[in-house]
Amino acid sequence: MSALSENKAMITACEKNKIRAERLKYNLERQGTKGINVMVEDARKLDNFFSFDKILLDAPCSGSGTLNFNETAMSETFTKELIERSVKVQEELLKKALKIVKPGGEIVYSTCSILKDENEDVLNRVLSKENANIVPIEKDLLSDMPVLPTTIDGTVCILPTNIYEGFFVAKIRKNNV
Repeated sequence: MSALSENKAMITACEKNKIRAERLKYNLERQGTKGINVMVEDARKLDNFFSFDKILLDAPCSGSGTLNFNETAMSETFTKELIERSVKVQEELLKKALKIVKPGGEIVYSTCSILKDENEDVLNRVLSKENANIVPIEKDLLSDMPVLPTTIDGTVCILPTNIYEGFFVAKIRKNNV
């Protein structure tokens, strides 16, 4: 995002894990980025005083789009409880993002999951109570990528292959009040 804006965007990144936040800061410095503030903070706990034009919400998830289902430990790590915990956090993060994005502002919601529970179901539950709508993603941008069907028009779910990891992405606009 910094490179796309030629270091002109003011970016705030939230990472609740201190070690990951330090690694992010280190990588940003190595890349010569400017105007990025990394906060060691759970984004769900951000004060509502914050206000953003745009938010990239790369939500924690089960990682179902990146899993190797041939691994023997899969049944121990990929559980119904993991999905349920992920969905709860995703909904909380999306609700917070919708509170702190400005009217007319946009949120890109993404996960590395291909499960409807973590993607379309989360969006449907949260957006049904909010003044926001899906902005269709241009399918032409993804013409060479294998996609899975989604239940919300304008969203994209990429099929995991030997070339691509699977992921989901939706663009949301908060309507003007």
